[in-house]
Amino acid sequence: MKKFYIIIACLVISVASAQSKLKRAEKLYKQYSFTEAAKLYDEALAEKENPGADILKMAGDSHYNVGQKKEALKYYQMLYDIQGSTLSNDYFIKYTESVKATLDYAKADKVTKEYLAAKNDNAVMAKYALQKKQMDSLAKEKPLYTVKQLDVNSSKSDFGTAFYGQKIVFASAKDTTKYNEKLYNWNQQPFLDLYVAERNVNDGTLLNVQPFLPNAMTKYHDATAAFSPDLKTVYYTRNIVKDNKKLVNDKTGTNQFKIVRGALSEDGKLGKLEDMQFNNNAYSTGHPAVSNDGKWLFFASDMPGGQGGSDIYVAEVDPAGTVGPAKNLGPMINTAGEEMFPSFNNGVLYFASDGHFGWGGLDVYESKMTGDWNFSEPRNLGAPINSNKDDFAYIVDTEDKYGYFSSNREMGKGDDDIYFFTKVKPPCDELVSGKVTNAKSKLAIAGATVSVTDLMDTAITSATTDGNGDYVVTVPCGKTYKIAATKANHSREEKQLEIGKKNGNQTKDVNFELTNYDDLITKKGDVEKITVNPIYFEYNKWNITDLAAVELDKVVFAMTKFPHLKIKIESHTDSRGKDAYNLKLSDSRAKSTRDYIISKGIDASRIDSAIGYGESRLTNRCKNGVKCTEAEHLANRRSDFIVIDK
Repeated sequence: MKKFYIIIACLVISVASAQSKLKRAEKLYKQYSFTEAAKLYDEALAEKENPGADILKMAGDSHYNVGQKKEALKYYQMLYDIQGSTLSNDYFIKYTESVKATLDYAKADKVTKEYLAAKNDNAVMAKYALQKKQMDSLAKEKPLYTVKQLDVNSSKSDFGTAFYGQKIVFASAKDTTKYNEKLYNWNQQPFLDLYVAERNVNDGTLLNVQPFLPNAMTKYHDATAAFSPDLKTVYYTRNIVKDNKKLVNDKTGTNQFKIVRGALSEDGKLGKLEDMQFNNNAYSTGHPAVSNDGKWLFFASDMPGGQGGSDIYVAEVDPAGTVGPAKNLGPMINTAGEEMFPSFNNGVLYFASDGHFGWGGLDVYESKMTGDWNFSEPRNLGAPINSNKDDFAYIVDTEDKYGYFSSNREMGKGDDDIYFFTKVKPPCDELVSGKVTNAKSKLAIAGATVSVTDLMDTAITSATTDGNGDYVVTVPCGKTYKIAATKANHSREEKQLEIGKKNGNQTKDVNFELTNYDDLITKKGDVEKITVNPIYFEYNKWNITDLAAVELDKVVFAMTKFPHLKIKIESHTDSRGKDAYNLKLSDSRAKSTRDYIISKGIDASRIDSAIGYGESRLTNRCKNGVKCTEAEHLANRRSDFIVIDK
């Protein structure tokens, strides 16, 4: 009995300890002290069975928000096991992103399909299928990018580059002297400051790093800068503060971020800062980016009325510099997840998202503006730009040849790191499609080979027709090709096609009709003959009549369609008339048919012989002196085109 009470007492103490840790962890969580909260949640939940959904969310988020997605997965998995398809969209995204952090893409795909099917949202399922197909295709393509990490990175967060003339401005928590000051609760690192570095134009390395606008920096976050095209105006993100010293919190006690703007003098000094009209103490705005022409300001915000977490917005900047109201870029760009770190270059929007289908974490996407702020389906940039970690803050030069991005991927130097990339021109490819059918029956031919060569007969690509006779081939832009369709025992058909210079364009209905060898041949035992109707000659003549030409053209057609075909010609008469005369007449007719075939472009070497046999090879009883019908005599008057090689 005493042991029993001891056990009960220990259990009570253990439960009380777990509850105490959970309370402390929740308090830290609400203070955005996620690093410390994560440790306490791990300790508390190791002692507590069957935690509730809210506790699991906070435990998972504590790890997730500091980039520990593998650790967050344990809690999100428990949450998904409890809530299944009723799990909210934002937490389902966190769950699948954590699964991808373990590189288990098959599981992420499986649970996503199950979740979307249960939601019965056809539009979302179609978008997921489209983006997955694009990703699967992208994985097979040769990467356009070469990436390298930079020595400028520290053991802390370094990210968010911006072009500043020939220099680069970026954000960093590298100032370790600030460890004597208050640290950022979220990740227990010093607050971010802006830095400027010279850029080596040959290899992209960053040199001579100095604080940027040191007199304008606050004690808190100052990060992610953008510049007007003339470099006379800077936009950047900072905590909402009063007098550059004191944080200004919203009604819940949360401090938000805002975008500020100031004029830059020629000597690099910053004028008076002004807030953007869309800033608000109740939500955050940040990650500004200015279009090439300076007319548009892009940014990220979690303001009310968006698609989900953080969305991409745009505001017009008029010639006087006035910034207009914010416009959400809509559901083509924004999702229930997080979209942030936009940049806009030559009509293409680049942004980071965890809501579109990707490799895991934030991935970088591109979307072309198609007019009136409509955008194309976002396209994942693929590896090596994207990984299963957070990849973001992509910028590229105006010629689309080089740039920078940020990532917290494995093997990095610290937390977030800056990477330099070079980019080769994407290949320009067009599609050619069509159908292959039987020339006689018009039915589809499956298993035919469609091959493409250049004008010098160098092989480019090939495809095999499907069960419907359809094919699609991809060819490089801007050239003229020979496209041929073939199949065993069929003719070879060829067309010449000039391809344009628009990547992704498709030339349709390049169709082929193949002739089946068996449709042209009559077989009797081992002997094969080109099928023709009886060839009629005028009495006592051997010149080719119009009716004879129709039949002989069938021979020419067969020999044209099958260029390796060789024949011998045998001409025969019936038994009426003298034997010697019939022998001479049939031989003249044989040679006349040979000459006609040759005159139509068939090489003489393909006709082995043309011999008349008179009445010496009758096919029936109608020899000399035997009375026969006209039909029986007609059966003996014949010309045979016998195949000797194919």
